[in-house]
Amino acid sequence: MNEPSRGSAKTIKLAERRVFSQSFKPLYQEGMGLVEQAAEYLDGKGRAEAKKLSRLAATLYAAESMRLTTRLMQVASWLLLQRAANSGEMTRDQVASEKSKVRLDTASAHDEAAGWNELPKDFIDLVTRSLRLQALVRRMDEEIYGSGMVDTALAGRRANPVSDQISLLNTAFARG
Repeated sequence: MNEPSRGSAKTIKLAERRVFSQSFKPLYQEGMGLVEQAAEYLDGKGRAEAKKLSRLAATLYAAESMRLTTRLMQVASWLLLQRAANSGEMTRDQVASEKSKVRLDTASAHDEAAGWNELPKDFIDLVTRSLRLQALVRRMDEEIYGSGMVDTALAGRRANPVSDQISLLNTAFARG
């Protein structure tokens, strides 16, 4: 299997070790599960709930659902590339080349937007979970590949570093 690279003789990149080991499976399942949950919601209950919204909230819902879908498809693409590398279907160099097409910076209007407080709670939960997953994947990507990108997704909203860290710890230890 692929051995994690080391920044120095003593430093091990934990994100790289996680992605290129069996502990990647829970992260992959979480990401793909969220994609499936969002699709089911948007095609079912979400469609019905959106019809009950004011014009302002319905417009925000439409825009935010496109952002949600885009965000989740980009995260899913990244996860699929890592799985391909993990299983030996692609080399790390191939993955690095392909992942340059993946964007992990889809922002959210978040709770400052007019009409946000009218959005269905299940929808807001999906948006929040997708943002946390995107932030986790982005941090892992930066650690593994050193993308050095500015975190524009978080710059456009009020970040909650404590919540992000708790999410990261839950993902890292509660499922693996």
